[in-house]
Amino acid sequence: MKPTLLLTALLALASLHAFAQPPIPPPPAPPKTAVNADGSITFRLNYPSAKQVAVATDALLQPLTLTLGSDGVWTGATPPLPPEHYGYTFLVDGVHMLDPLNRDVHPNFVDLYSDLLVPATPPAPWELTDIPHGEVSRHIFTTHVGLHYPNDQTAYVVYTPPGYDAKRKGGYPVLYLLHGYTDTEDGWTLTGKANLMLDRILADGKIVPMIVVMPRGYGDFDVVNGRRGAAASGAMGPGNLDLFDETLLREVLPAVESEYNVARGRENRAVAGLSMGGMESVSLGLKHPDVFAWVGGMSAALPRSDYDTHFAGIDAKKANLRLLWIACGTDDRLITPNRAFVAWAREKGLPVSAVETPGAHTFVVWRQNLLTLAPLLFRK
Repeated sequence: MKPTLLLTALLALASLHAFAQPPIPPPPAPPKTAVNADGSITFRLNYPSAKQVAVATDALLQPLTLTLGSDGVWTGATPPLPPEHYGYTFLVDGVHMLDPLNRDVHPNFVDLYSDLLVPATPPAPWELTDIPHGEVSRHIFTTHVGLHYPNDQTAYVVYTPPGYDAKRKGGYPVLYLLHGYTDTEDGWTLTGKANLMLDRILADGKIVPMIVVMPRGYGDFDVVNGRRGAAASGAMGPGNLDLFDETLLREVLPAVESEYNVARGRENRAVAGLSMGGMESVSLGLKHPDVFAWVGGMSAALPRSDYDTHFAGIDAKKANLRLLWIACGTDDRLITPNRAFVAWAREKGLPVSAVETPGAHTFVVWRQNLLTLAPLLFRK
């Protein structure tokens, strides 16, 4: 056989041999954290070199310790949980770590955490369903009041209800809904699912159609950009609170009332918020009852005492609040100052409604708070 023919034959045989080989199977998929049929969550993290792994989650009051398997995967399961969105981070040798296999990540200015949904049947109000949905839009503006923002740029988010009519007679009442410390103006929509919940309870006829405004809640942006231990006390200090009050009243509120079909007057304005935003809401409501007739605090970061100084000059009759609604989880570290504030408000003759539910300082509590509060607002 000629060399050229021999080479051709060998190449043909090699080609046939190559096609005859079975395909190489792909590597097995890494084990993922998953929701089980009974509503429990099995957390999994492939980290064989770690010495200790736990998961911090708002599904549980204490971190869940995971166990290392022979495959190098750390595993642990919760008991069956009520349907909810649950946030979590892994603690790997004491260091927080996102779930590398979960793309649903909720950021804020300090922390990141992963999210899992334990679904409900029928779907819960915070789940995406086939009903009319409102619109969520972002507005960026230059602040002349707030301090230490990059290039003086800050933002607010606006929810308009399904069927929003820019020419509707009388306009829409407005709820100013405030986030907590470290969070962003997107916190109530991205993490809290406020827009989906409002869509649902509006479709069910439980609330008055309303516009909801969610501003970035820092008067001095340095309180969240600085060292965390120092910033937490600064966020509740009078400097940050007073500047935020002024930012909302002088910049955000006029802009909203210029850009949207808003019903005017205190009877058509509510302010509510969680944690830092709860303190801001109570401060705004008690200091400016001529602007807001409806006030709500959820796990509000209230001072522990000396309310006469913090809310000086309050006169219950002149304030004439339609609602002062104070809610807190019984497992929340802020339950004590919230109870103390409620007692003080009652002594002052303020129309305070106190709500306590099981739970800690998490959106698991605050979602339920919003579902309870929203139907009370703007009722004749």
